[in-house]
Amino acid sequence: MEPLSTQVAEKNNRRRSQRVLLGLTVTVIGQTPDKKPLEEKTRTLVINAHGALVTLDMRVSIGMQLTLRNGKTNEEVACRVVYAGQQLSKAEVGLEFLKPAPNFWHIAFPPADWTPRSPEAKSSVSRPAVPPRPNLPNPAIKK
Repeated sequence: MEPLSTQVAEKNNRRRSQRVLLGLTVTVIGQTPDKKPLEEKTRTLVINAHGALVTLDMRVSIGMQLTLRNGKTNEEVACRVVYAGQQLSKAEVGLEFLKPAPNFWHIAFPPADWTPRSPEAKSSVSRPAVPPRPNLPNPAIKK
C-alpha cells in the first residue's frame, strides 16, 4: 500500500478543506502515559485547515492529544492523532486540530472545488508584448 502522503492529492474531493503538500517546520509536544514530557521537531508532509500529516520518531496512538507548534510563528494549537502508520523508520502521523484553525499555517488555501484540472490552473497570465528592439548599427562592425 502507498504511504498516505502519496495518496492525498487524489482524495481532495472528499475533504473538508484542500490539502496542500508543503514541508513546514513544526514541533510536536506531548506526554508519555507516565506524564513525562515529549517534544520532537519535524516537518509537515501535508497541511490543511484542519490539521497536518507529519513524520515522527516518537510513539503515538490514535486519539492521543498533542500540541503542534508552528516553527515560523511559534503559535501553538491543540490536536489529536487520527492516523498512525509506518514509512521506513519514522511513522506518518495524521494530526487533527481540536478546533479548526485555518490561519495557523498563514497560507491561503485553494478553494474547495479547485483541482489541477481547473481552468484557472491552466490559464496563463497575459503579459504585455515586448516591443521589438530597433536595428541599431553595431559599432564593432566596420563598413
